Amino acid sequence: MTVITRFAPSPTGQLHVGNVRTAVHNWMWARKHGGEFLLRIDDTDVARSREEFVDGIRADLRWLGLDWDGEERQSARFALYDAAFDQLQAAGRVYACYETPEELDIRRKVLLSRGLPPVYERKDADAPVPVPNGMAPHWRFRLDHDAPIAWDDLVRGAQHFDPKLLSDPVVRRADGSWLYLLPSVIDDIAMGVTHVVRGEDHVSNTAAQVQMFAALGARPPTFAHEALLVGSEGKLSKRLGAMGMDAFRDGGIEPITLLALLARLGTSDPVEPVIDPAPLIERIDFAHFGRAPARFDDNELALLNRKIIHMMPHEQVADRLAAGIDAAAWHAIRPNLGTVAEAADWLSVLGDSFMPQQAVPEDADMLRAAAAQAAALDWAADPWHALTGALKEATGRKGRALFLPLRLALTGRESGPDMGELLPLIAQDEAIRRFKHAAG
Repeated sequence: MTVITRFAPSPTGQLHVGNVRTAVHNWMWARKHGGEFLLRIDDTDVARSREEFVDGIRADLRWLGLDWDGEERQSARFALYDAAFDQLQAAGRVYACYETPEELDIRRKVLLSRGLPPVYERKDADAPVPVPNGMAPHWRFRLDHDAPIAWDDLVRGAQHFDPKLLSDPVVRRADGSWLYLLPSVIDDIAMGVTHVVRGEDHVSNTAAQVQMFAALGARPPTFAHEALLVGSEGKLSKRLGAMGMDAFRDGGIEPITLLALLARLGTSDPVEPVIDPAPLIERIDFAHFGRAPARFDDNELALLNRKIIHMMPHEQVADRLAAGIDAAAWHAIRPNLGTVAEAADWLSVLGDSFMPQQAVPEDADMLRAAAAQAAALDWAADPWHALTGALKEATGRKGRALFLPLRLALTGRESGPDMGELLPLIAQDEAIRRFKHAAG
């Protein structure tokens, strides 16, 4: 069996981090098994769907590196839905209803007042349905009350639902437009989807859809319902639902950082820095996913991003670096970066435009000595250790008293890259100039 997964966003807004987590897991599951990952644009809501959001979904997936093997648009598949609907209607599995929202609300309140579950009170299948004058019906799927609903969920384990305790779901509105449940089942059958990976908020939808698959003569796919993301404050966060990929891009978060974090959140596997998704794909296993909410922490993301940038080779970032930052410069400065964009902050230090502040008086003589020693060094042969060795011998200074004034004169910062790697990247004459200027 070829594993086929799908990601099915609605183009009514931007992808947020919760959507992307689902996409990541579907993509990784397909890639792990040598299968197919399909993109399905669920745009049956014509009034709210916008083409700019379709373009944004594709752009976000490409930025993340999630390639897909086929794409479908639900808005182009209405004839398929109509044919399946006619099949279900002929079999008595969909039926017309005429209640208004107000009537349904009253029914729910009455049932609740009696201590009963607010389940829709269906009509008898053989009873005539009075048609209000001039009113178009909406349509419900008739659940089979004699067929218990069960499936083995890859995350949640054995699932069981009593169909008598579920309302017959509305599948088509009075204006003929479709709700989510039935078209999704029809598409999953037609597209050959073998695994549906989505949030646990869809569990009750799955219960109804299991019977829809059976009613259409198809075997349901394997389901994996993941625990939802929560914010770092430990509760469901509206902010997570509003956080689009542009926020991460603008904040300098690497795509691989998001993949590395989202691949492991909610699992028993540790979050680890990687520069290639291959180990993430290899390790994905829904048996490792827990039932507790998965906590998304901005600080954890930022720390992971730093670790990943510190591992990245020059060729992976070269097209985003300024012309003055070559492989040697990147290797020297990357341990001090939180984002790739921060590399530009070191351009002045690497060039000839940096002007250090004047040193405190007690360091002036040592910096003059540093300028004299630097002029006599072979700059191609580890000038930092040669310079500090000579100054230690000449001045008796060591440790912070020796190294900090030199670093400040050369970079203007109390901390930063390994000076053994950085100093050879600064021209010899330029280093001498900085020592003299700082000495005053």
